[in-house]
Parts: sequence; C-alpha cells; structure tokens
Amino acid sequence: MERSIERLRADAVAIFNAAVGSVDAANAILRHVQVTSDVLEVASKEYSLDAFRRVFIWGAGKAVVPMAQAMERLLGPRLTSGLIVTTYGQSQPLEKIRVIEAAHPIPDLAGLQAAQKIVGMARQATDGDLIFFLVSGGASALLPYPIDGLTLSDKQNVTQALLRSGATIGEINTLRRHLSQIKGGKLARLAFPAQVLTLVLSDVIGDGLADIASGPTAPDPTIFADCLEILLKYRLEEKIPPAVRHILERGVRGESGETLKAADPVFTNVHNVIVGSNRLATEAAQLYAANLGYRSMILSNQVAGESREVGKQHVQLLKRRMADTQQRPLCVISGGEPTVAVRGDGTGGRNQEFALAAAMEIAGLDRAVVLSAGTDGIDGPTDAAGGLVDGETVRRGHLHGYDAAPFLARNDAYPYLRATGDLLITGPTQTNVMDIQLMLAG
Repeated sequence: MERSIERLRADAVAIFNAAVGSVDAANAILRHVQVTSDVLEVASKEYSLDAFRRVFIWGAGKAVVPMAQAMERLLGPRLTSGLIVTTYGQSQPLEKIRVIEAAHPIPDLAGLQAAQKIVGMARQATDGDLIFFLVSGGASALLPYPIDGLTLSDKQNVTQALLRSGATIGEINTLRRHLSQIKGGKLARLAFPAQVLTLVLSDVIGDGLADIASGPTAPDPTIFADCLEILLKYRLEEKIPPAVRHILERGVRGESGETLKAADPVFTNVHNVIVGSNRLATEAAQLYAANLGYRSMILSNQVAGESREVGKQHVQLLKRRMADTQQRPLCVISGGEPTVAVRGDGTGGRNQEFALAAAMEIAGLDRAVVLSAGTDGIDGPTDAAGGLVDGETVRRGHLHGYDAAPFLARNDAYPYLRATGDLLITGPTQTNVMDIQLMLAG
C-alpha cells in the first residue's frame, strides 16, 4: 500500500519521538537504580546505605536535571546535598540539589565556577561518603576547569578551533582531558577515598567512558602525544593559544602528569554505569516503525564523518532499497554523530546539513523522506533539532529563489530549510544520546 508524502513525514516525526521517549533521562535512572530499605542496587551491584555517613549528588549535562530529580526521589532523606550544572534555560527547582546554568558548547565563567565548587567538595570527601556523579551530553563544556597555566579564555579558544575544524568528539575530548584539572579520571582522584557511582547517559559513538563528559571518573587511554597529533591532523598548531601548545609539549616530554590510567588504584572505588544510549533509541525507533507497518532496519549506531557526505551516502542506500518494490514501505534507521567542517559563515548544524545534502540527492523522488535530528532537540546554535526533507524540498527552495548548493557550501542550511518548511523544531528534550537519522519510503 502506497503512503502519501504527508503520511511519511508524520510517521518520521512519530518514530523520532518514540526514539527520544525511550531514552527519557529520569526513566533511564529508575531502570538502573533501586533503593529498598537500606540497600542500594545499581546495575546488579549492592551497597548498604547505612555504611555511608553522607550521600552527595554532583553532575553536569543537558539532561542532568531530570536525572537528579529521579535520584532525589530514590534517596529521599538519605541525600545530604548536591550540585549539578546544566545549560541555560534548563534548570528546575530541586529539594537538596543546587542547579547552576552555564554555556555550551563554548564554556563560560559560570561553568568554571561550578566546576571549582565541585572540586572543592571533592577535596573534602572521605571514605564515609557516597557520591553519585550524573553525566549526560554537554558535560565536557559545562564543567571547564583549565589545568594550571591555562585561562578560561584559552580553553574557549581551543574548543572553538576544534569544533570548527571538523574534529570528532573523541579527538576533541582527548585534548579536553589533557587540559583539565577534573577530566581524564582526575575528579575520581580528587574524591578518593570516597565511593563514586557515576551514572551516564551516553552521547558518544561506542559509549566509551573516557569520551563521555571527557571521563571525569574514568581512566584515559590516550596520552599527550595524541593531542599533538590531532592538532597536526587538522592544522591547528598556529590556531590555538601558545599556552595550550606549551602545556602539551611539556606533557610529551614528561614534565607534567598524565591523565589517570586503568591501573590507578582510585578506580577501585569507582563504578561507572551507562544508563542510556543511542542503541536503545534506535531499537525503540525500529520497534515503533514496525508497529506502523514498515519494514524497518537499523543501519548503524556509529554514524560519523562529514555530515553532508554521510547524508548523500544514506540516500544512495535508500535508492538501492527503493529499487526493490517488495521492500516498501521501508524505514532505515541510524544513529551517531557526524561532524561539520565549517567553511562558511552561515547558520545551521550537523543535522540540518545532513538533511539539506539528502534533499539534493532525493530531489524529484516520489514518496521518500529523510529526517536527521539531535535527540536533545538542539542542532548547532539554532532553535531546530534538525531537518525533515522530501523529494519536493529542492523545488520548494526554487520557489523562494534559493539554490540549495550555495547554501550548503557556506554552512547555511538553517535559512534554506526554514524557507522550505523543512526544519524540525522540538524544543529541548532533556535527554541526549547523539543523533537519529530516519529514511522512509512508501
């Protein structure tokens, strides 16, 4: 049975919403943490709450507020106090936990001051303390604490240069860990000998603990030399502050301490648990699509690379699948986090670039739609989560006098998709497990 373009677009939005709903931040906590009388169970590991004099909650991320709300309900009067950091406009009142708002993706003074407060509390922790550290996407930027010799401005400049270069989040976080006083396992060292339980809503490909929030309580497999290789790869040696390059070169020479490695004894007191991920979201999307009558398949949870190129490659796969009429109606699902190398001065984000590139590839195709959106509801410095395009998107652009190619070339997908009515605007979702891409054919 053929499906209209209107039906396909509506179904794509419904499937995306199902994916996002499956990784609701509060529910993710409640699925993995239970408290019965004085027994705390986290991912099949039990703790006696009576063994701890104090219980704290610290954390950071775009979805940390609902995570903290769930933990407050679970712990009740056993919770001593807490402090969490989220993005501007996302705070909600909590009973015992202070909420601070800060900037993302470029760190600001509010984030630095919050990080300093958490470090101060960590230094006072004892072996009678239990610390819950809650982490979701955005935490790396929300908890900046530059290593001695660097200023906040230095961290801002190197972050901006890395983001504009097209470096992967893993590469960016490799530098973040080596330029920070709390990342790369250093927060765990500061809190030792307290018991630390880190609950993680993963926003990185492969769910590597070192990359999620740059691993404040996780060992770091990378070294200073890796940082210099990344700068060389993206030709950033002269684009970063001299102080940053100096610190990295000193690290390579062994003149400053490395990040913490897996054998460090502080990790005997740390339990890191992933409570939500992109895999869970794509599986929920697949189930929902199947219930709508689609032949659904998950392509990958590790989509990476230049976003516009990945968008083109996805459509090429869709076209091959569409050639087999027995495959329809079809829903191809993927997830991950492509990157954008900024070449122009336009407005947009990686999901909007994916969508615009896909629109150019499916131009003129009947009954096919492509959606690409961030599960946090935010794509780049815009109010859109991403884009939802179809075979008529390019034609609609022509009606406004717009040619898609120049807009894509100057990283200006937002105004184009706004004009064609193809922006996907959800508002902040208070979760974050990277991006979801959907391709539907009816």
